[in-house]
Amino acid sequence: MKLVVISGRSGSGKSTALQALEDIGFYCIDNLPAMLLPDLVQQMSSDPSHPNQIAVSIDARNLLSNLSRFPEILQQLRAEHWADYEVIYLDSSEATLIKRYSSTRRKHPLSDENKNLQQSIQSESELLEPIASMADIRIDTTRLSLYELRDTVKLRVAQRKEQTLSVQFESFGFKHGVPLDVDFVYDVRALPNPHWIPELRRFTGREKPIQEFLGNSPEVGEMIADITTFLERWLPRFGENNRSYITIGIGCTGGQHRSVFICEQLASHFSKHMDNVQVRHRELS
Repeated sequence: MKLVVISGRSGSGKSTALQALEDIGFYCIDNLPAMLLPDLVQQMSSDPSHPNQIAVSIDARNLLSNLSRFPEILQQLRAEHWADYEVIYLDSSEATLIKRYSSTRRKHPLSDENKNLQQSIQSESELLEPIASMADIRIDTTRLSLYELRDTVKLRVAQRKEQTLSVQFESFGFKHGVPLDVDFVYDVRALPNPHWIPELRRFTGREKPIQEFLGNSPEVGEMIADITTFLERWLPRFGENNRSYITIGIGCTGGQHRSVFICEQLASHFSKHMDNVQVRHRELS
């Protein structure tokens, strides 16, 4: 049986993620008390008529005692071999969460007469830390539309082959902030910048003029070779340590040229040796 636990701060997109999994055949339950998770999995795994794919949402609406025991609950599931599980943690920048709540005029589940919206959002991070610390994949929804989030969840969960490491290369621009969901960040701003060449500025790293410009630069080749050497050595170690997902962030100034080109080059190289390699260009979305 496959179990996916969806968690994250309120307003980060948990309901959308759960709906995406429901679309691809998961039996989904929203706001499940964490202490009921072992009973649910045991009951459904013992009855062949039940679906063999379950997705549950567990968030700050749980009792504090349940959230603090979440790591223990997952260890119990693993020890008794009831389910192969993955934990997906969604998050957004604090400013984005405040904006989403303000636009919908909804009440935050932790807010009361003694705690305003911002304080509630900050408290929620502390409450969910036991779950966040065990996340197999973190998804930064700050700049994702509902449709992009649904596609991301479907892609990373449904298309990942069991027991294999899934690697995503994500380009971004530092001037727009570092993504919240990256495991490694490589800064490529030291490389030649096509932005300062007027006739190249309008192209992206996925187009031939930029590819030729950067592909002919020895510095760019050296940077790609160094990153490749590091990842070829250490990615297998993460896989051996039961890690399911790794996100590699490649950042330049605007996220249009250098980071995009290098992500494409790295993805092309590693897709020849790995089954689950994906690319996302944040600023081109």
